Amino acid sequence: MTATWSLTFDDGRPVRAASAIVAYADGWLIAQDDSTLGALWRDSTAVPLRLLDPVDGLDSFSSDEGTKHLKPDLESACVLPDGTVMVMGSGSSHARCRAVALTEDARQVEDLTELYARVEAALRVPAEVLNLEGACVVGDHLRWFHRGLPAGGWPSGSVDLPLGAPLTRARPTNVLRYDLGSADGVGLAATDAVALADGLVLVSAAAEDSPNTYDDGPVVGSALVLLDGAGVVDTVEIPRLHGRVAKVEGLALVAEDDSGVRLIATIDADDADSPSPVIELTVRR
Repeated sequence: MTATWSLTFDDGRPVRAASAIVAYADGWLIAQDDSTLGALWRDSTAVPLRLLDPVDGLDSFSSDEGTKHLKPDLESACVLPDGTVMVMGSGSSHARCRAVALTEDARQVEDLTELYARVEAALRVPAEVLNLEGACVVGDHLRWFHRGLPAGGWPSGSVDLPLGAPLTRARPTNVLRYDLGSADGVGLAATDAVALADGLVLVSAAAEDSPNTYDDGPVVGSALVLLDGAGVVDTVEIPRLHGRVAKVEGLALVAEDDSGVRLIATIDADDADSPSPVIELTVRR
């Protein structure tokens, strides 16, 4: 871990539940999974960025307010070959089956309910278990990662979606399932992914002791896992931050060379009152 920041908007409010990070404009776009607003982060300052229209007049959602079922749960983001940034919901409910396509000049929201149903079928998981938390471009496909719930017998997995055609019509292929190991007896599950130049994929993974995919639980471990297809090549533990497990939910590639990769990652503290941390990680080959 080579650097850390604490995410706050320019008016002092915390950037909460930072669930995805992706290069955008001249900075980084960060999604908040409990909000319709993202954050455009540059020069250590974050400004709100509208991703979705308010839901029932609300821009943020929580269990305490009885509105968690309304949240869009934007969990994955990646840059497509044409430069469009896609930010996508996790699935499992109609509210979470939308995607936002962003350019610097336009924002388009798509209802992908039918696509999510096809992904559920391909992964052979029920709707309430589907939890798509990471995405990256591998060759001419978008690889979409399902976090799963290893403790409940649902491993992490992924599907490929062909690029170049509307996502609304995409048919999932190349279903992969992963055994990412465990930490303190709790299975590691994929939370985000970046593609590397040699065809390998690096995923962040968290060991969260939760009874289901809807409720949060204690996170007992966090790691980066290098994948070659469905096989694990190597695993490295993510250092603790201020003595606590760093639950990385957003991962982006900053630079890659023969010596290794430099990454930037967001941490979801599962606390609406706490600013989400951002960390920089360097992984040597």
